[in-house]
Amino acid sequence: MRKFWIYFGVTVVLLIALSPFFWMVVTAFKPEPEALTLRLLPRHPTLSNFKDVLLRYNFVRYFKNSLIIATVSALVSTLFAAMAAYAFAKKEFFGKKVLFGLFLSSMMVPGLLYVVPQFVIVFSLGWINSYKGMIIPHLANVFGLFMLVQFMKSLPDELIEAAKMDGASEWSIFLKIVVPLTAPAIATVMLLNFQFHWNNFLWQLLVAQDESLYTLPVGLAMFKSAHEEAFALKMAASTIAVLPIVVLFLLAQRYFIEGITHGAVKG
Repeated sequence: MRKFWIYFGVTVVLLIALSPFFWMVVTAFKPEPEALTLRLLPRHPTLSNFKDVLLRYNFVRYFKNSLIIATVSALVSTLFAAMAAYAFAKKEFFGKKVLFGLFLSSMMVPGLLYVVPQFVIVFSLGWINSYKGMIIPHLANVFGLFMLVQFMKSLPDELIEAAKMDGASEWSIFLKIVVPLTAPAIATVMLLNFQFHWNNFLWQLLVAQDESLYTLPVGLAMFKSAHEEAFALKMAASTIAVLPIVVLFLLAQRYFIEGITHGAVKG
């Protein structure tokens, strides 16, 4: 009975947590006159809201921009974090502990304090209203570095030493030994990076001066401001913005959970 009540309580909490998402998806399929009704399921389900949002209100372009920025940023920032983590976890060099401590201390500074100096630098380089200005300033990921360092420290040094004795280069050791053995952690960092860049609003709003470069969060905010009464359309747009993250997590949840738990134990 104790387990029953535990599972029952968890199920109730889960249903409460998912109810806003469920209501958003259901409302997205409702005609506009039904959007504010208390009816749970739509009387006449329709896909017209999604068609209007994607084609009429240019959300296809916003989706493409978000996909390019989030994918490139996640891949490159994860690669940089993995290479740096390998150096901090398995190499010895002058100032290693001090440098790593400085990196970790930067996590204590609120991100908003970086916005102004970053914007000044991007403006000086002429990267305003460009993919470069949206992607490059956020390629450094200290949290990913910290997480991967904890993971890579658990790798046996004997494997790396044996590979060196066989004549393997540092790049070969990294790609053929370190990356496969730390794949769950790397996948976790990549998923978190993708989620961050997909949902990033403030920086993309500052850099994107042209509507053709709007990402989904920026386009969604502008759409909500311009169409206060279009509740069904707003729910359709919100569903489109959330769906890729949900799908990505469902596909990679095994790696995500394994990476998080392993990193927590090793940390």
